Amino acid sequence: MKKYIIVLFPIIFAAILFSGCDKNFEEFNSNIDDPEVVPSSQVIGTPIRNISNSLYSTFNGSECGENWIQHNALNAYNDPDRYRPRISTMDGVWNTLYAAVADANALQELAIIEENQVNQGIALVIKSYAFLVLTDLYGDVPFSEAIQGPSEGNFTPVYDAQEDVYDGVLTMLDDAMTLLASGVGTTDASYDILYAGDASGWNKFAHSLKFRALMRISSKRDVSADLQALVNSGMLFSSNADEAKLVYTSSSPNANPIYQTVVEQSRAEHSLSKTLVDFLIDYNDPRLEVYCQPASASGDYVGKPNGYAETPLAGYGADDVSAIGEFYLQPESPAYYMSYTQLLFLMAEAAHNGYISGGEAAAQTYYESAILNSLNENGVGSGYAAYIADSRVAYTPTGADEKIGTQMWAALFCQGFEAWTEWRRTKYPVLVPAADGYESEIPSRLKYESNEVSVNGVNYNDAVSRFGADIITRKVWWMN
Repeated sequence: MKKYIIVLFPIIFAAILFSGCDKNFEEFNSNIDDPEVVPSSQVIGTPIRNISNSLYSTFNGSECGENWIQHNALNAYNDPDRYRPRISTMDGVWNTLYAAVADANALQELAIIEENQVNQGIALVIKSYAFLVLTDLYGDVPFSEAIQGPSEGNFTPVYDAQEDVYDGVLTMLDDAMTLLASGVGTTDASYDILYAGDASGWNKFAHSLKFRALMRISSKRDVSADLQALVNSGMLFSSNADEAKLVYTSSSPNANPIYQTVVEQSRAEHSLSKTLVDFLIDYNDPRLEVYCQPASASGDYVGKPNGYAETPLAGYGADDVSAIGEFYLQPESPAYYMSYTQLLFLMAEAAHNGYISGGEAAAQTYYESAILNSLNENGVGSGYAAYIADSRVAYTPTGADEKIGTQMWAALFCQGFEAWTEWRRTKYPVLVPAADGYESEIPSRLKYESNEVSVNGVNYNDAVSRFGADIITRKVWWMN
């Protein structure tokens, strides 16, 4: 099989894996209690937690993703809500994801030494996920040369076209599936904070992640055969028990990042958007009381209009608007890598458009199952019958893409960058840009890490020259 190696190989693991030059020095200065090689399973948790903490940070996924698609709004410090994101956000997410790829490479190298194919497969899934998020957030990114070995000495990798990154990641996922199904090797459950050592769970994640990736590029190429093969495999998520999510603990520093910011740090600037609140009220959506808290001033559910320069906006102070619902402010609230609900919506879309078999009957079943699953996850499943009976919600072949996209937008509440990415793909519901935005349209990407222009300037400039300017309104390849 292919072997993928990231150029930024962590120094700590290099020190562990490779012996020094001076044998006498080692004899007199070694710790007999230190292992010569760290078990590969011990590396799994680090990239998983770091990715989750970064993407679910209120300064990242909330201020950008959730605000830009008008799930949330900011009562103060609202430049991100007006399409001027923090430089630290764009830099930090980039660096965290590339560090996660480096960690996953270390995991893979250790697993190769152990001849542990299962952990090699886990490493490829983590790398695939990180690269997909990178290219979806930034566009063209270092990939082919960024996965060369340290002996290559290439610290200025070229930026690959997003289409090529997708091709490489899809191959990675195929290789991961083979390794995970091999049964060769085991994973220490105590270190695997996503699937507790269950190789089958990781394999289902790999299959479902590939389904999502294929749907993301479905407007650019025919992906029907590959999607149908995934359905036929029987290895897609089949319940909430299969989905990829990190469940946080009840106390910091391992509590949910949204809880840590909003509750522990008492940051009251995060409120619900008027767009989402008005939608939930208008549709009699039973998730309203779960997503939102009543405004303390009135006791009503009130959202703040997005993107006004005035802070606080007259009539929409922190006491006048709804805060994020307490259900989503629990320390144990999970960070989703991919949910079963999202997969069901994607399968509904695929069936409706003829990418997978079953036609409109299957599309309706997937769609209704997705809505029911979302309501059940939020503890309001009893309201399903009335909700689905609304003609604006009920499945119809005419307008199905809009209904699926709109309901997926509603269901991905508090899923940050992923919610924004799906909205960028479907463009449903139709949103009005921020009132006083620094840009006239909702952003389509993040700007590249700010140090790239100096440390990798030739390749950075080459990438930027292909699309004109490193700006947040440039569409990535798969966007229409």
